[in-house]
Amino acid sequence: MESGERLIYFYFWIFGLINNVLYVVILSAAADIVGPNLPKSLVLLADILPAFFIKLLAPFFIHKIAYRSRVWCLIVLSCLGMFLVSFKKLSVCLTGIVLASLSSGFGEVTFLQLTHIYKQVGLNGWSSGTGGAGLIGSGVYMLFTSMLNIPVKVSLLIFTVLPFGFLLYFRLDESQHDTRNDSADQPFLDFEGMDAQTDIPSQGAYSVATRNTTTKMTKHFVKTCSKLKELVLPFMLPLTTVYLFEYLINQAVSPTLLFPLGQKGMPFFFHKYRDIYVTYGTLYQLGVFVSRSTASLFRMRRLYILSALQGLNLMLAILQSWNYILHSPWPIMCLIFYEGLLGGASYVNTFLNILEKVSPERREFGLGSVSIADSFGVLIAAVIGLGLEPALCSHQVSDDRPWCTLE
Repeated sequence: MESGERLIYFYFWIFGLINNVLYVVILSAAADIVGPNLPKSLVLLADILPAFFIKLLAPFFIHKIAYRSRVWCLIVLSCLGMFLVSFKKLSVCLTGIVLASLSSGFGEVTFLQLTHIYKQVGLNGWSSGTGGAGLIGSGVYMLFTSMLNIPVKVSLLIFTVLPFGFLLYFRLDESQHDTRNDSADQPFLDFEGMDAQTDIPSQGAYSVATRNTTTKMTKHFVKTCSKLKELVLPFMLPLTTVYLFEYLINQAVSPTLLFPLGQKGMPFFFHKYRDIYVTYGTLYQLGVFVSRSTASLFRMRRLYILSALQGLNLMLAILQSWNYILHSPWPIMCLIFYEGLLGGASYVNTFLNILEKVSPERREFGLGSVSIADSFGVLIAAVIGLGLEPALCSHQVSDDRPWCTLE
């Protein structure tokens, strides 16, 4: 790898780290935000729903927004969001999560589209950085709160400085790309029939212009939906199912994969039951980091295999939660790590397959649009998890395992 490519890889690694680290920290703090009496999927829902909607709408408008304008929006949304998340009041905290989620979704679309210009070097850097975000976010949060006993509010506030790293975007070699993401499509609002003398449309011209604008918007919408349809089966559906299964494990099942703290063989840093949940999150993110960072060594083109394996992991996790088959946390910790490996491999291989298989003129659109899929899977998992976690916990309580109700 040449020095220029190494620099690009580094920049995209930082972008991936910063864009995802706040999302990860918020999920790691879910037990602290809602406590033991509310489902952790409530935090997941607030953390993914805004990101999903921004990704869903992005294909219809994002090509009109300059990259540099997007970057400034990301910084403002992320900093303000994390500041509000640090508040103890749940409504304020959830508002902050929504802002951070908007930033995460908008940022993912933006930087994935940039990899269209920087090719596999940029995508590898981005993927590894997002994996590193999971590891660093969950690991540092566990270090701060479980090992160093730093208050949750202070720990969350520390992360508000990270979004300023997005300023490295302006260090990219601008000669290699235009910061205004031009599109061959015509603007939505391109009124014709203006009076050349006054620049004020006559009544008839205004009516014609309105019809023309409506027609253009309709054609643009239909054309965009047609391009999205081509991406569903080969890329979006397998990515959606993988994320659905893994986030059901992470946010609905793993909070109930608990063990009595006083028994022998427990890790030394399991002081409270919430420490088990935070540890699972860290191990999951470690697996994600490893697989996203080694995609160039282990390529996977049959994406549905990863979906099937992740579905099997979900079944095993639910069986453990319901029947308490294993009485040691170590096998479960290995399962969570393996789950992260599959999730990270699915993400990076999906976008590498797009770079390989999608035509150059549609590649930028594909890279930005397929990111809808992972958020959609997480969103479904959040909705299902609102009922699944309480059901598992209720069964455990009736089975004389009340640990899911304790801190």
